[in-house]
Amino acid sequence: MATDTPLRPADSPGRAGHDDDRGSIRPIAPATGPAARLRGLIGIREELLAWVPEERTRYTWYGAIVLNTAMVGALSMALALGSFRSDLPLPAVLAVAAVWFWVVLVMDSWLVSSTHGTAVKKWSLGLRLVLSVLLGLFIAEPILFQIFDKEIRQEISVGNDQKVADYRGMLVACNPTGGASTADRPECRRYQLKVAGSPAELAEQIASNESRTKALAAQVTSVNGTLKDKMETEQRLCGPDNWIWRNGVRDVTITCERARADSSAYRRTSKIGTYEKQLGTLRAEGQRLAEKKNKAADTYQPLLQQAIDTKTQKRAADLDTDGILTRAHGLTQVAGSDGFALFLTIVLHLLLLGFDALPVLAKFMSGSTMYDTVLGTRFEATRRLHTDELQVRHECARMEHDVQRHQVELDTRDRMQALEHHYRTAQAERTVRERAELDARMERILRARRV
Repeated sequence: MATDTPLRPADSPGRAGHDDDRGSIRPIAPATGPAARLRGLIGIREELLAWVPEERTRYTWYGAIVLNTAMVGALSMALALGSFRSDLPLPAVLAVAAVWFWVVLVMDSWLVSSTHGTAVKKWSLGLRLVLSVLLGLFIAEPILFQIFDKEIRQEISVGNDQKVADYRGMLVACNPTGGASTADRPECRRYQLKVAGSPAELAEQIASNESRTKALAAQVTSVNGTLKDKMETEQRLCGPDNWIWRNGVRDVTITCERARADSSAYRRTSKIGTYEKQLGTLRAEGQRLAEKKNKAADTYQPLLQQAIDTKTQKRAADLDTDGILTRAHGLTQVAGSDGFALFLTIVLHLLLLGFDALPVLAKFMSGSTMYDTVLGTRFEATRRLHTDELQVRHECARMEHDVQRHQVELDTRDRMQALEHHYRTAQAERTVRERAELDARMERILRARRV
């Protein structure tokens, strides 16, 4: 409202058509062109700056600083995406960099434009400086990664090679060529390899097979012994010495038949045939395992080596080489391994942070300017004009309210008088009706008495 009102009429002499060389003619004509647009980035109003044209150069370069910071931020984002997400196409990288350019430009423009005027407090500038430093940290890191790119890649490569070598060493230590189990070692729980045909595994299988063979052989021997006793009993009871005469011929006794049925039933229920077949299979398996164990020394080591090579290659492929955390760790290692690299890292950090925070630092270094004084005066004038405007509006509203109240009072008085007149008229009419009714009654009474 008031800030847009010119402080001098447009047709006043000395406004347009004069330059600042005369010194006494203020304000001069507002500037246009690229310089004015740069100043517009940081919220400079040309109609106010026309009163202090000496500040134009300062604020032009101030706007250029904000624009440069946004451009460096876009470059940093492009470098970061190109380093950490190399699979992204170039248009996507440029689009994200453009968006980040706009975000940094808007934030820095707000930070700078909010510092204009004499009412800005130092603690407010301090908070803006903290925000600028945080923004600078995000912008500076990708640039530092590119500056130390060669050293960081070398450090990451050496570190990954060491990790792969350590991993392979643990695989070799936890998987001996003899195939012995290392499951009881806590450090080897993550490095166990499953390779079939190891000598130790075959030895365990042979031992298990021998144990099963012995148990089954003992069972077969026991069954055969029992069966042999039953057969001998059958032969003894069914021999010629125990025959009897039956129907004129010699025949076996009932005891022989029972012994014969008992031996036949035991042969059938004891499954001796199945056990003997299983025993033969176990003995054949034992011979096969023994032959396989003899050859395992020549076949297991190549299989184990192949498994170790496969796991090592997978481990090397899984190691990160371009991640932001990996690069940050690599930069830390580079800075920690060499004093000059540490010094250079700190200096570059401070330099980039100072550059990114320069829009607010410039305000700290320049202090309050004549433009700030003019703007502060305009703010104060606007505040006064706004206060006067509010007072005028309040007074007008009060008077309008008094008029409305007086009008309501008059209307109320007229309505009360009309209501009172209506009441009296109705009361008079009611009195007339009552008197006429009484006269009529009196006349009827008198007429009745005369009759």
